[in-house]
Amino acid sequence: MDTSVARKTNVPDFATAYYLLEGLNEIGVDYLFCNFGTDHAPIIDEMAHRRRRGEPMPAIVRCPHENTAAHMAAGYALVTGRGQGVLVHVDVGTANTANGMHNLFRSRLPVLLMAGKAPYTVNDELVGSRDTYVHFVQEPFDQASLVRPYLKWEWTLPSGVVVKEALRRAASIMQSEPCGPVYLMMQRETLTQHWRADEIRRYTGEQFATTSGGGADPELIAALADRILKAENPILITGYAGRHERGSRAINALAQFAGIAVYEANMTNNISHDSPCFVGFTADKAVPEADVGLLVDVDVPWFPSDVQPSDKSFWAHIDIDTLKPGSPMWTFPGNMRMQGDSGRILDQVLEALKAKATPRFKEAVAARLKRIKAARDERTARAAKLASEKGRAGAINPHYLTAELAKLLDDRDLIYNEGVTNAAAVLMQIPRRVANTTVRAGGGGLGWSGGTALGAKLAAPDRLTVQICGDGGFYFGNPTSVFAVAQQYKLPILTIVMDNTGWNAVKQSTLRVYPEGEAKSANAFEAELAPNVHFTKVAEAFGAYGEEVSDPADVPAALARCVKEVRGGRAALLHARVTRM
Repeated sequence: MDTSVARKTNVPDFATAYYLLEGLNEIGVDYLFCNFGTDHAPIIDEMAHRRRRGEPMPAIVRCPHENTAAHMAAGYALVTGRGQGVLVHVDVGTANTANGMHNLFRSRLPVLLMAGKAPYTVNDELVGSRDTYVHFVQEPFDQASLVRPYLKWEWTLPSGVVVKEALRRAASIMQSEPCGPVYLMMQRETLTQHWRADEIRRYTGEQFATTSGGGADPELIAALADRILKAENPILITGYAGRHERGSRAINALAQFAGIAVYEANMTNNISHDSPCFVGFTADKAVPEADVGLLVDVDVPWFPSDVQPSDKSFWAHIDIDTLKPGSPMWTFPGNMRMQGDSGRILDQVLEALKAKATPRFKEAVAARLKRIKAARDERTARAAKLASEKGRAGAINPHYLTAELAKLLDDRDLIYNEGVTNAAAVLMQIPRRVANTTVRAGGGGLGWSGGTALGAKLAAPDRLTVQICGDGGFYFGNPTSVFAVAQQYKLPILTIVMDNTGWNAVKQSTLRVYPEGEAKSANAFEAELAPNVHFTKVAEAFGAYGEEVSDPADVPAALARCVKEVRGGRAALLHARVTRM
């Protein structure tokens, strides 16, 4: 033991940081996605200590930017369902994760965010006292406020003696449905405290079980079944149910038995797009005509400014989070709310329907399934027509580009769709047969797809992982950090940048508010970005393959070369100059 440490402590064995790493291993944290700072000196030293002793601890992934670290944890959780650790530097590192915590919170993904705090002693009273300029300026009055709107739990570790209890508490909260971020802050002096091994209480996972949703009240189930039995135009809108296999199966089974059209709203594909009841991503035309609607694990089923349901329709919310307490206002209609596991609840509804189904009901279902098939066929034909228009030199049609990409993908390949105004083209042209293989962020923080793709690749190294973004999202994603991690940790991802030279979402928003306004008259939307950049150079700087394409005729071969590189173990970036905003 270092003599200076011995002088300032009167207990033997190990430092709090040693038990912290041990405790992270015990709660199932496989990886720590890290951006280190001065506050982590005790943790760094104990990492070396544990390695020398041959003792287990989470693997370390060093991320040059915290945005990459936070979203890598998101990607890993999306694939595995298990939250990982993100370790950042005091208040400034925490601030850099706020965008990621917003996305994780809104996407219902678990993560344990950890940060140091400025040391509280200034005269060398304890090991870890302040010893540099930043220790005096990195102590805000309320560090957690930087991310508090996006947290399920927060705490500052008061003493190393409870470090393992704190970790178990954090893990049980982040993994309980709806999952989400938790935040633990630790000061250097606390991390350097030494404790005997028998003073640190250990807790098993069984002692800190997570909560998950159960089924619903049988009376409510019966009432909803009766509504569906009498319905003429039932629909189901979902956003997250496909996160769990049971939920995906239950939606498909119920929809086919009852002739219910299924729409997906934003987050992730919930059922196979080959399902005879899947009809698309926008329920705007169906909502006013629906007499019974099921909102299943969804946050934003439609935009009330664009569409209104009938006053006579009946809406049932089936969700682990029916009241949306994380949103101050959430006013979608709800005649019935059943909070719990959507898969279990929908299985209950299906069982009740099977017991009550009449020949008349089955005839009505058959007729609805024919109408649903017609809608599916119409949608497929429309997608094909859109993809047939290739565009022109310097203005590749995004529908054509993504349709060509679809030809190169396997059913289990993973797509992280940050296309924003071109996201619809990705969804329409790359139908997914396997649930949960294409994802959009539940939050609104741009720059998420690169880190998320890296985390997913880490969790599923045998699956091609694709990041699709616009030029605006590419900037937000700290791409140098993304490609640095891809190179250092051998995580080959395919990045496709659909470059329309600006923030089209900003332009379109302005036009929606002021369709004939001054901005339109002047063609001045404050949305243009640099037009003559070469994003391939960013990838190439970190050893990735880069290719730029502007002629539609070159798209198939360029995509094939990029995919070949990635499947061969090298990250690749395709910079596609698409139709300008």
